[in-house]
Amino acid sequence: MNLPEFLRETQAAVRSQMRDGALYEEIVFTSIVMEHMSEIGMTSEPVECHSGLIKVGNANLRLSGYSLSEEHDQLDLFVSLYDNVEVPTPVPDAETKTAVEQCLRFLKLCAEGKMAPKLDPSSDLRSLAETLHAIYDELEQIRVYVLTDRVAKSKSFKTREIGGKAVRLEVMDIERLHRHWSEGKPRDELVVDFGEVSGAPLPCVFVPGESDDYDYALTAIPAEALRLLYEKFGARLLEANVRSFLSVKGKGVNAGIQNTLRSAPERFMAYNNGIVIVADEMRLGKPGDGSAGIAWLKGLQIVNGGQTTASIYFTKKKYPDTDLSRVRVPAKIIVMRAQDSAKEEALVSDISRFANSQNAVRQSDLSANKPFHVEIEKFSRSVYCPDGVGQWFYERAAGSYNTLLAREGTTPSKLKALKEAIPTARRVTKTDLAKYITAWDKKPDIVSLGSQKNFDKFMAGLSPADGLEMPLPTVADFKAMIAKAKIYRDAQKLLRPMFQAFQANVTAYTVSLVAEKLGDRIDLDRIWAKQAASPELLAQIAIWAREVNDVLHSSSGGKMVSEWAKRPECKDAVMGASYSAPATNIPEVRQG
Repeated sequence: MNLPEFLRETQAAVRSQMRDGALYEEIVFTSIVMEHMSEIGMTSEPVECHSGLIKVGNANLRLSGYSLSEEHDQLDLFVSLYDNVEVPTPVPDAETKTAVEQCLRFLKLCAEGKMAPKLDPSSDLRSLAETLHAIYDELEQIRVYVLTDRVAKSKSFKTREIGGKAVRLEVMDIERLHRHWSEGKPRDELVVDFGEVSGAPLPCVFVPGESDDYDYALTAIPAEALRLLYEKFGARLLEANVRSFLSVKGKGVNAGIQNTLRSAPERFMAYNNGIVIVADEMRLGKPGDGSAGIAWLKGLQIVNGGQTTASIYFTKKKYPDTDLSRVRVPAKIIVMRAQDSAKEEALVSDISRFANSQNAVRQSDLSANKPFHVEIEKFSRSVYCPDGVGQWFYERAAGSYNTLLAREGTTPSKLKALKEAIPTARRVTKTDLAKYITAWDKKPDIVSLGSQKNFDKFMAGLSPADGLEMPLPTVADFKAMIAKAKIYRDAQKLLRPMFQAFQANVTAYTVSLVAEKLGDRIDLDRIWAKQAASPELLAQIAIWAREVNDVLHSSSGGKMVSEWAKRPECKDAVMGASYSAPATNIPEVRQG
């Protein structure tokens, strides 16, 4: 799919959600892009905002979404410029810069504690502003992303300082989004000249590959060069990594890296496992002694060692007196040669997964081959919907749905037929399924922890303490899971326009309440047969959702609802509250 086609598909997805009851196109677009960025690990559990442009006195402020790490050390702010264009259209840098400035004004006022008093106490931004003021000193990484359906000339801007914190400024335009979607790699835009960042080519041992997959080189990279690369590219340098930067707080690996840099820099090379880099192209030069040296890399990505790289940057930033001149970081550089992009990215993914051992890799990145997921995928390929044509798609491996479209949709007619049989609306990821099942198991607090933590706990539940494997799911189990998915998704669609904030939390808690009140009596086979929840069931969900929303807010004690919803005390308060009696005309509910 080329860029114009991808743009049209994206706009079609926006219009589809608008038909389903969404209120604002810009919010829908924001949600689509943030979800993609979350899936590829660029951000974590983003939350959309409904405020958009905010007027404070004579100043215009803007915020479309945010992501705040659970440790309160990483903050991403998103601001959207949505124009509903049908063909790739340039967006002037001046316009993206204005959006950045409007978002930075919001951040500055939050940091100073001046934003919250200017907002309605019931606004979803009020609790965010209060939270940011309270934790601003703890933040170690702040990024502002401009999201746009147009094509930006500049994909990043010079780092700014707000309240003593460096703020990275990035643009995720439709071109960059398409590159991620189509190729599964955001590497093309990263070019590094080591003559510029380290003064000369890097001495190396170059080893031509024995296969057509890759060549590789062994080298040691000056820590200052890595710091400069992270300063220039930020998180884009780590986008192919299976995890984002983890905090240096506590006593973990990253804290150890920081201590070594500060107290024993000359021993860093001996203590550190090194980093692994993939690249699309490499040019060799001579570092000065006549030997081989790495002069230039295109498409550079750190797939293992992101923690090391980011720790070097943040240590030097926090402690400017840190001497990096004596620090070298061992590095293995793998230069991809595969012509098949799907094969190439599968190899990159494997390199990333198998090389990462210093910190825990996300469960969802490593569990694709678990028997449970293999079995669910098998059913999704063999079990047809009641119409005998349609199927659900279980995305056991990230990106496999797009791979299917590319592999089998070789002509416009084939692609159309494939999308009709297996539309995007029937694509279910591993983390999606875990969310639906966990909500139905009446654990909305776990769902509210976010997709990765919820998935971790879900997978732990599939592996009993005695080490025995859980029985594999059956066809009946698969159909029941899809029925639960439909209830959740239909509820999600229904509730999206009903609440301006915290829809995800309201949905999880409402579905859990449905399971609590009606679960044993709901005929999941009927929902599978109809491939939908009935209007009567949805009407009941809407009634309970309003009541759940009231309890979530009243029990929060002024805390941000999205944070309160993660706590067992919140689950107890919401699930233990009094609710109106269910209707007696719900066709899925067996009477008696």
